[in-house]
Amino acid sequence: MSTSTFGFHVAIIMDGNGRWAKARGRPRRFGHAAGARAVRRVVEAAPAYGITTLTLYAFSSDNWRRPRSEVDHLMRLFTRHLRSERDRLVAHGVRLSIIGRRDRISDLLRQGIEDVERHTAEGTSLHLRIALDYSARQALLEAALSLAATTKTNDIGDPRAGFEAALSRAMHADAAPDVDLLIRTGGEQRLSDFLLWESAYAELLFMNVMWPDFGNEHLASAVQAFASRERRFGRVSPPPTEAKGRLRTARAIP
Repeated sequence: MSTSTFGFHVAIIMDGNGRWAKARGRPRRFGHAAGARAVRRVVEAAPAYGITTLTLYAFSSDNWRRPRSEVDHLMRLFTRHLRSERDRLVAHGVRLSIIGRRDRISDLLRQGIEDVERHTAEGTSLHLRIALDYSARQALLEAALSLAATTKTNDIGDPRAGFEAALSRAMHADAAPDVDLLIRTGGEQRLSDFLLWESAYAELLFMNVMWPDFGNEHLASAVQAFASRERRFGRVSPPPTEAKGRLRTARAIP
């Protein structure tokens, strides 16, 4: 298994909360609450699989189009869980970062985010990134505009190679590596404007399980599938050391 220089980065599009609830004759908010419990399971299990960075797609910029009552419930859910999970994250050595816009959320939620980020800043067992009011296209645009406004061509050397490296640094403001494995639950097969730049060479895995049902066995299956794939990055075949790495990872999965 070949992973990023800074470790193994898994990103998950957590899809299926609403359909899961509907299948049980319950309101969508019931599914979102169950999905929050699935987040805890995955966060606690991730380090055992060698995952050093975990990015979860919680709320896209497009999700503001949902009914106001559902959006309000989700924002209250985020606020409540930030408060209730802070000490647990600290105890498990998890560093939390929120990526996405912060100008359209409530002051209470923004303050909660800043509080948890501050308290978990020294966590080293896992870097947990939650995408909230997030759009990959918007993030790319903002990074490009920022560089255009502050960077001179002679500061970055060759315009093409230098700008790409600078843009990559701008996109990784929280020191996150590129995505190695991107999982989408719920049976859909699209990226939905999620980590487009960082997922350029990610392995994609689409799973039929709804997010509230996602557990340790599904994470194990996903990591096992990743370990069995060849990541050639344009080469004909991977170096022997990478093949050995995949074999070691596959054997180490609980």
